[in-house]
Amino acid sequence: MGVLRGLVRIMGRISTFRSYQFVLLLAAALAVVAFYYFGSERQNFSSTTKRIKQSQAGHNANRNDADLTLDTRVSQTADTEEQGGGERDAGGESHSPGSRTGDRGTADQRYHALMMFTKVDRSRSLQDKFKVAMLSMVRHAHFLEGEVLVLHFVSDQASKELGERMLRDFLIDATFKYEVLFHDVAALTQKLFPIVEAMQKHFSAGSGAYYSDAIFFLSVAMHHIMPEGLTRIVQLDLDLKYRTNIRDLFQEFDRFPPGAVIGITREMQPVYRHTFWQYRKENPKTRVGEPSPDGLPGFNSGVMLLDLAAMRASVLYNQLLEPSNVAKLADQYRFRGHLGDQDFFTMIGMEHPDLFHSLACGWNRQLCTWWRDHGYGDVFQLYYRCDGPVYIYHGNCNSPIPDD
Repeated sequence: MGVLRGLVRIMGRISTFRSYQFVLLLAAALAVVAFYYFGSERQNFSSTTKRIKQSQAGHNANRNDADLTLDTRVSQTADTEEQGGGERDAGGESHSPGSRTGDRGTADQRYHALMMFTKVDRSRSLQDKFKVAMLSMVRHAHFLEGEVLVLHFVSDQASKELGERMLRDFLIDATFKYEVLFHDVAALTQKLFPIVEAMQKHFSAGSGAYYSDAIFFLSVAMHHIMPEGLTRIVQLDLDLKYRTNIRDLFQEFDRFPPGAVIGITREMQPVYRHTFWQYRKENPKTRVGEPSPDGLPGFNSGVMLLDLAAMRASVLYNQLLEPSNVAKLADQYRFRGHLGDQDFFTMIGMEHPDLFHSLACGWNRQLCTWWRDHGYGDVFQLYYRCDGPVYIYHGNCNSPIPDD
């Protein structure tokens, strides 16, 4: 009798165990069905969305949904210093340890300058160029009381960490108020790509619109990326050497003629004489690609003044960003470039020169002579010549910059 009771008890436990197993198996099966039914991509994604999803897979950990990702802020005044704690606020902005912070409650006038700062951690050459640029800028910069120079750097994480360390040394002798902001390149690229994807195939080195190339068109669509309250910004290459007060460059905004949205210097090599060769062959009397002062040699994007308020307000400029209009102009001029935003500005400048304020060549004294030795030696000097004072040297194509 005791044995029988034991067997009944064991069978009851087995039955309970099997019921529990059955419930678990049933739940797992339902979960699989739900995953494949609800998780499948039944919606129709555009090519843009698909590429963003694929390209951003490796960056999800660092993404930020704010309109502009502010990773780090370093600020200073000449006579006050506070130690920051590296704390992150709700806006995704972190204050660097050791930063010097002034009174942010005052209505200071801010001068904004932006530089691309990606992959600098991997390149000693870029680090050396950055050192020359920042030390010469600090040496010559003077701002008035109540004015702040805001330095924006579009950067990856590794370059940002290096940049923070370098800037502590480069800005130590600054006699003016400044702020430093690092922006995450992945977050900006994600926002730019849908806007500039269509134009990339016309102005990129590769054969197609590569997601990563979108950042080279930042200036083209910056008025869509930056906050509405930011109305003017200067974009600068890293391979520059300043010979005058950078504050004077900002005064060029006040010289913009009606309708102009961008201040930029002409290209000082016959690169667009070459790029527009087919159009020039079909139109032998054209000014396109001809040297200044009577020709249209194109632009160089090493130093640019972007009037973001004017860019937002310009119906014409924003129409030119539309894919159909980009394709129309590229076909009209038989144009295929590889220099990103510079190519786009050059092309629309051939058709709509009034959108641009022409800066004196001394604000972007380009030093590259590559085209002189590659088939254009007979006309090179017509493009390369720059009369008047030099305010900023541009060591493009790794050209050496003269000593002071």
